Amino acid sequence: MEGDQNLTLDNMSNELVPREYRIAGLVFYCVIFFIGIVVNLTALWVFSMTTKRRNSVSIYMINVAIVDLIFIILLPFRMVYYGLDQWPFGDIFCRISAALTVFYPCMALWLFALISADRYVAIVQPRHSKELKNVRKAIVSCICVWVMTLGSAAPLLFTDDDPDRASNFTTCAKTRDIVHLRKDNPVNFVRLICFFLVPICIMVGCYTVIVDNLIHGRTSKLKPKVKQKSVRIIVTLIVQVLVCFVPFHVCFVVLLLQDGSNEYSAWAAFTTFLMNLSTVLDIILYYIVSKQFQDRVISVILYRNYLRSVRRKSMHTGSVRSLSNLTSAVI
Repeated sequence: MEGDQNLTLDNMSNELVPREYRIAGLVFYCVIFFIGIVVNLTALWVFSMTTKRRNSVSIYMINVAIVDLIFIILLPFRMVYYGLDQWPFGDIFCRISAALTVFYPCMALWLFALISADRYVAIVQPRHSKELKNVRKAIVSCICVWVMTLGSAAPLLFTDDDPDRASNFTTCAKTRDIVHLRKDNPVNFVRLICFFLVPICIMVGCYTVIVDNLIHGRTSKLKPKVKQKSVRIIVTLIVQVLVCFVPFHVCFVVLLLQDGSNEYSAWAAFTTFLMNLSTVLDIILYYIVSKQFQDRVISVILYRNYLRSVRRKSMHTGSVRSLSNLTSAVI
């Protein structure tokens, strides 16, 4: 009896991730995966296929959706990792997963910075908006951000100093593995400055000038709808950065600086969950920016409500034929 208890305690101590966090992670990532896939595929389709007139904002939204989808594709592998408590996909894919985990917040923040600069031009420099907000310049800006961010994350594909190689577990990209990144702290902090502080400073600078112009009435020539839309975009981006990205980066810095054990960090897991939440919260941004996206979401909701009412009526009258006719009429 005592031997069985000791065996159970040994098994619990050998768990890479505590069981309660693995269960929470599985539930969270399942929800994020299914909602994120639907939201971002819809956004990608709306902005790339149904938008009649392309502009700089639609280019940025396409890139946001693509980055979200790339990151969301990783979630099923992470769910398997949480379920099995080990990584069965090999070392190479583990490196790719780790690199994309660093790539996503860097890329997302720079895209938010570009959107902020776009709003600045629309409100503060409306006379030059046609010159500064054209599609060609937006595409060039996005390409530069992609190249810069991929170049920053690429070195993680070639790191060999993983302390878990000596263990009996097949592990991958645990937050406590941050210990083997501390030797490259100068590189890590340069990355933090270039891909966290700089885009946030751009956002804060743009929003400060925008708010100042709105308060002092220097935007009287703009339509009220343009002002309202810009303010909503600003508030959405600020909230999303504060909720999803600031806690993650603060936790990352603390882990890089602290000298202690590399045990599982619940705070690190929670901030990583918040970062993943950004892929779903982008629906607010899509909804504010695009009338087509609004129409698509509303039509889906109304269509489902319509089908429910039709089903109730069909069950009440027993008329299956009328149901098919009504449904085909809606389509």
